[in-house]
Amino acid sequence: MVEEADARFLDLRHEPGEPKRQFERTLRLRRLAKLGRMDLATEHAPGVWELNERLEPTLRELSERGDIIRTMQRSLAADGLERDPMTFRIHDGAPATPVTGRVLDKYLANELGDNLTVVVDGIDGRTHHIANIDPMQLEDARIGSVIEIGRAETTARPSDRAISSIAEGGIYRPSRHLEQAKFEGRVPGGDHEGYVDAHVRRLEALRRARVVERIDADQWRIPEDFESRAAAYDAGRSRQASVRILSAFDLDKQIGADGATWLDRRLVSPETSDLAPAGFGQQVREAMDQRREHHVEQGDATRSRDGRLFYRRNLLATLRERELAGVGAEIAADKGLPFRAAADGESVSGKFTGTVQLSSGKFAVVEKAHEFTLVPWRPVIDRQLDREVMGIVKGGSVSWQLGRQRGLGL
Repeated sequence: MVEEADARFLDLRHEPGEPKRQFERTLRLRRLAKLGRMDLATEHAPGVWELNERLEPTLRELSERGDIIRTMQRSLAADGLERDPMTFRIHDGAPATPVTGRVLDKYLANELGDNLTVVVDGIDGRTHHIANIDPMQLEDARIGSVIEIGRAETTARPSDRAISSIAEGGIYRPSRHLEQAKFEGRVPGGDHEGYVDAHVRRLEALRRARVVERIDADQWRIPEDFESRAAAYDAGRSRQASVRILSAFDLDKQIGADGATWLDRRLVSPETSDLAPAGFGQQVREAMDQRREHHVEQGDATRSRDGRLFYRRNLLATLRERELAGVGAEIAADKGLPFRAAADGESVSGKFTGTVQLSSGKFAVVEKAHEFTLVPWRPVIDRQLDREVMGIVKGGSVSWQLGRQRGLGL
């Protein structure tokens, strides 16, 4: 019909004499009536229709949405679940409001794609379909893992702050930046020219976005609101999601786990308003009740006569230390190397030889010749596999100093 339309108008007032063409006209009129109910076609007079200019792209989008909904239903069915399609939410990129829930499915959108799509059963009672996620962000997320997906935070880059501080009268000069860098001597590796060139490359990208103006090779015009406009440019470019693995384990494994689980972190927090009374939100509520009973049985919580529950002091730290001691002993038996737990505030050094995923989180294995320890993992350490590392344990985390560069705390 799109090909037959004259300036988007179809005139079907004339009824042909041939039975075959009469049948085709009937089909067209019935289809146009359907498109009319979808606001994709308008009948101006009996038999005279105007096709909406967005007819084809809209129908394509609806078809794709139908495919997505069927994919979501299959993901739920694989876990023996059924959800009302009215609760489905389809996101093309990072959701505006962070989504917390369990992974139902993750897959490549197509065989040529390099980003993943994930289906999440949310604690908000909705099922979410989120596309365009960096596979590295979901590397540790398995089916059943609990994750949080939101927009990556966009803050002013250190390079943008440096450009602002060097600029005088709204003009940034690379030559002046180079002089100052050499004078201060703070550039890692002493590559002052490369350091300043990186700032110029950043300005080139911002020039194409019309944030800054290049006057000549040594002069760039910088607006007063440069840092905020540069951050807005970054935010507009990236629709990539930020993923946090809240628990690599599903609810059933968390209920009886030895370590400090995601359920435990929710138990010690009084906030439960984000848990919907249906779907995965309700399942989390039930799992928290079972986890409470587990703690009572293990002596980590007591119930008073009036029914109130009291947890042991420093519950999360106690559970984490208990799990580390047990897993450390198992690894020690395999390695033939003694395990030593790292104390808070202690400096840890040795070779980073691998990772282990526990209910308390992901931990890095740091070995010395005579012992090894387990310390909280952070993504930045992965590049140091089989290398010497050093860090300080602080309150359940580690401040790493990598590459033997003094002052490079991560």
